Amino acid sequence: MTACVLDASVAAKWFLPGAGELLAAEAAEILEAYAAGRMRLLVPDLFWPEVGNILWKAVRQGRMARTLAEDAIASLQERGIATAPTAPLLKEAFAIATAFERSVYDGVYVALAVVANRPLVTADERLANALAARYPVRWLGAV
Repeated sequence: MTACVLDASVAAKWFLPGAGELLAAEAAEILEAYAAGRMRLLVPDLFWPEVGNILWKAVRQGRMARTLAEDAIASLQERGIATAPTAPLLKEAFAIATAFERSVYDGVYVALAVVANRPLVTADERLANALAARYPVRWLGAV
């Protein structure tokens, strides 16, 4: 795989404390490939507040310090990951959400993967199981 749409659940693993964080090594491999120029990443603009929310929740739960979360956000923004607007994806995202009983948020990632002709890589195994037979969705644990 040389290009993919990246789910916030994967990127968050780059920064969450590693002890007990499932699939952290697999997520790190994607980051390393991106940093080395071997992989191109694309995210919807929804990705940014989603990652922020995951980190906020980790701070709130005492899993990481606020300063570490702030550093993670800055580090992520510095990576220059290509970002696509979500508004043009909304109609298809809604159709996916209603057909498969998933959130519109999930539908946005899947719709972007379809439009960009790239697989969506997610750490959400339920999402992958629900949609992989019909859409280019890959679970991080099987990549």
